Amino acid sequence: MNETPTIDELKAVASRRPLRIALFATCIVDAMYPRVAHATVAILERLGHTVVFPGGQACCGQMHVNSGHFAEGKRVIENHVRAFTDEEYDVAVAPSGSCVASVKHQQPMIAERFGDTDLAEKATCIGAKTLELSQLLVDVLGITDAAAQLGSYFPHSLTYHPSCHGMRLLRLGDRQESLLKSVEGIDYRPLGESDQCCGFGGTFSVKNSDVSSAMLADKTARITETGADVCSGGDASCLMHIGGGLSRQGERTHTFHVAEILASTRENPLNPHEEVNA
Repeated sequence: MNETPTIDELKAVASRRPLRIALFATCIVDAMYPRVAHATVAILERLGHTVVFPGGQACCGQMHVNSGHFAEGKRVIENHVRAFTDEEYDVAVAPSGSCVASVKHQQPMIAERFGDTDLAEKATCIGAKTLELSQLLVDVLGITDAAAQLGSYFPHSLTYHPSCHGMRLLRLGDRQESLLKSVEGIDYRPLGESDQCCGFGGTFSVKNSDVSSAMLADKTARITETGADVCSGGDASCLMHIGGGLSRQGERTHTFHVAEILASTRENPLNPHEEVNA
């Protein structure tokens, strides 16, 4: 499907046949948390859809753009556009709000900045066809009850951190949280000041480490207050930052991506108390 479908058109297609879904794994998932990509594929294949992996994909370019390296970022964007133009698919999905936000907003912006109208048009089309995982599950595939529709099972206490890009740029609302709450056996613990940033912000945590560490301390304090076994979220980068802070403080709370929780079943349960290999 080369044209850009609307959400309603995708829903109509999904009601007639399985979708062909292109996975944008993102660089941090590919390099450090491949289990999140595996979980994403498992969920979508469980629903009967076909998942393809466009070859040649790499970073979305947001690190370059956020740091002001626009020329270098444009080359990364050209690679992403090439990879997701060469593959045939109905919709693309990524288990990352920040990367989807970059694909939708930053990639066309940088192409336009350099006057590359062809790249801008292609980037805009790809961005429109790229959804964050919970957007795809809820808005297109109609998943509102993870236990009944996905067989999700996680009999542990869990709290949830909504990442900034998901909240503010993608306006995910309560999609991720509602899916988590609908998992069988879950003991959901609301997170205080959940709308506050965890302090990661990609290169922000490196360039402004003192401020980032202070923000992280506030976030981990709120997480610890819940007494939850797990803190979940939709961005592996935020969870890496939070998980590192919790570990350094000697806390036993682990971090797992929303996709990992939804992929957990009675037959193949995720055990948060065991060491999980990437």
